[in-house]
Amino acid sequence: MTAATPFARARKRRPKPGPEGNLESGEALPEVTAALRPPGEPFAFLAFMVRTHFPGAVALMVLLAGAATAIEALAPFVLGRLINSVTFAAANPGAASSFPVVQWFLGLGAVWLSSSFLYRAFEAVDIYISPRMRGLAQKYLFTYLLGHSPRYFQENFAGKIGQKVKQAGQATVGLLNILSFDTTRIIVLMLAGGVLLYLQNPFYAAVLGLWSALYLVIVTWLARRCVTLSKAFSEEVSTSTGRLIDAITNADLVRAFARAVFERRFISVFLAQEMNASQRLRWFLILMRFFMASAMLILQLGLIWLAITDTLSGALSVGAFTMVFFLGNMIARSVQELSYRLLDFFEQLGTLAEGLTLVTQPHEIVDAAGAKPLAVTHGAIEFRGIAFSHHDGHKVFDGLSLTIRPGEKVGLVGKSGAGKSTLIKLLRRQFEPQAGEILIDGQNIQQVTWDSLNEAIAEVPQLPGVFHRPVRDNIRYARPDAPQGEVVRAARDAHAHDFIIKRAEGYDTIVGEQGIKLSGGERQRVAIARALVKDAKILVLDEATSSLDSESEHLIQEALWRLMEGRTVIAIAHRLSTIATMDRIVYLEAGRIIEEGSHHDLLARNGPYAQLWNRQMGGFIDAG
Repeated sequence: MTAATPFARARKRRPKPGPEGNLESGEALPEVTAALRPPGEPFAFLAFMVRTHFPGAVALMVLLAGAATAIEALAPFVLGRLINSVTFAAANPGAASSFPVVQWFLGLGAVWLSSSFLYRAFEAVDIYISPRMRGLAQKYLFTYLLGHSPRYFQENFAGKIGQKVKQAGQATVGLLNILSFDTTRIIVLMLAGGVLLYLQNPFYAAVLGLWSALYLVIVTWLARRCVTLSKAFSEEVSTSTGRLIDAITNADLVRAFARAVFERRFISVFLAQEMNASQRLRWFLILMRFFMASAMLILQLGLIWLAITDTLSGALSVGAFTMVFFLGNMIARSVQELSYRLLDFFEQLGTLAEGLTLVTQPHEIVDAAGAKPLAVTHGAIEFRGIAFSHHDGHKVFDGLSLTIRPGEKVGLVGKSGAGKSTLIKLLRRQFEPQAGEILIDGQNIQQVTWDSLNEAIAEVPQLPGVFHRPVRDNIRYARPDAPQGEVVRAARDAHAHDFIIKRAEGYDTIVGEQGIKLSGGERQRVAIARALVKDAKILVLDEATSSLDSESEHLIQEALWRLMEGRTVIAIAHRLSTIATMDRIVYLEAGRIIEEGSHHDLLARNGPYAQLWNRQMGGFIDAG
C-alpha cells in the first residue's frame, strides 16, 4: 500500500446528500451494520477498527514512524564524525581532508531532511486515518446504541450517552497515535541508540537500559495514580456542573421561594469538593514532574560525565563525546515525552473503556433468529394471556387478554397506573411480556423484525418528540422521500400549516432543541401531521389532543377521524369526551379489564366508566 492510494481513492468519491438535502463536506463514511455489537474492551475495539478499515494504512504509519526515528537516531553519530573531520582538518591544514568534511556535512543534512520528510509523510497518512477512525468509532457506537430498548434510555441521561460516544471516538484516535507513533518511536530509538552506545562502550548501553527500565516502571505507577486523581477531579466537576445546571434551570423556583442564599450555600459544598480534588491532582502532578525532570537530568549528567572521563583518558574522540552527549539527550527527552504520553494513554484508555461499557451492553430486545418482516393486511390485534412486571417487581398485567378487530377504534381509559401506556409499549415491543403473546394479523410480534413492527404502527404520543431540524423534516420523518405537496397536505389536515407559514422561514423553520420554539399544541400538530404522512394501518393515539385548546381540539379531531378511516385505532385518553365516539371503550384498573363496550352501553351500566364520565362532565367543583 502506498501513501497515494487512500488520497487517490478519496478524490474519486463525491459528497452524498445529507438528511436535509444539503451536501456533506468531504467523503462519506462507510456503512455500518446495525446488528454488529462492537467489542467491549478498549484494545479489542481498537484492533477491530484497525483490522476492519485501516490495516495497510496503520502498518504504513508504523513503518514511517520507525524509519524516521531510526534515521533521526543517526544524527548524533554523523555529527560526531563531522566534528572529528573538522578537528582533523583544522589540525592538519595542508592535508587533503576537505572531502570527508563535505561528505559528513551532506550526510548530516540528508539525515535531518529525510527524517523530517518521513515525519511529514506520517502526518499525511494520519490525516487520512484519524478523522475517519474517529467518525467510524462514533458511528459504530451510535448505530449499536439505537438498538437499545426504551428502558436503557430511561435509565441513562441522553447528554451523558452522547458525550461518552464522542469521547470514545476521540480516545480511539488518541490511543492509536500513542501506539503507532510514540511507542514505535521510543522502541526504535532505544534499539538504535543502544546499539550506537554499545559500539562506543557497552557500559553506556547498560546504564541506558537499566535507567529506562526503572524510569518507565516508576512512571507507569505514577501515571496510573495520576489518572485516578484525574478521574476523581472530573467526577467532582461533573457533579458541581450538574448541580449548577439544576439550579439555573429552576431559577424561577428559586426566586419564587426566595432560596438564593440556600442555593448558594448548597452549591458551595460541591464547589469546595471540586477545589480540593483539583488541589490534590495539582500537587501530585508537581511531584510527578519533579521526579521525571530529576531522573532525566541524572541520566544526562551520568552519561556526559562518563563520556568526559573517557574523552580525557583518550578512550573517546571529541566526535564520539558529541555523539554520546546528543544521543543521551535525545533518548532522555524521548523517554520523558513518552512518560507524559503514558498519562494521556491511561486517561484515554479509561475514557474509551467507560464509553464502551456504557454503550456495548447487550440489547434487551433483539430480533428472533430468522425473524421476518411483519405483513399487515387487515390490522387485527390480539393480546393473549399477557403477564408483565417491571424490573423492580411491580406487576402490571397478569393474564390480560384483549382482541381488537381490523378497523376497530378502541379507547383505553382508567386511572393513572392502570396499565394503558404499558399496553401500548408492549404492542410496540418496547417492553417484552414475561408470559403470553401479542399477535398482529395472526403474526407473533416477537417473531417479526422490530423495525417492521414499528413501521406498521403510527403513534401520536402525549409528549411528541421533535428534532432540532426544519419543520418539513420533522413532518416527513416517517417517509423522508415524501414530496413537499404531501407534507403540506398533512400539515393542513393537522391544522399546522397556518402557524408554520407565519414563521419567516416557513417549512424551513428550525424548531429548536426538543421543539422549544413551538408551543405544546404546535408540537402535537406536527406529530399528527407526521402520523398522516406515515399512513400506517395501525394508529395509536396517546392523549393526542391533550395540549390543545378547545377550538384546535375540535379541528384536529376532525383530521384524526379522517386519519382513522380504514385503520385499527387504539386511543388513550383521560378526557373522555375525545373518545366517546369510539367503537369500543375498555376500562382498565390495576392491569385488569373491568368493563368494555360502547360509550352509551357503559353509561347505561352506571359502572366505573359512568362514574368517571359524570365526574368529568359535572366539573371538579360539582364532583367534590
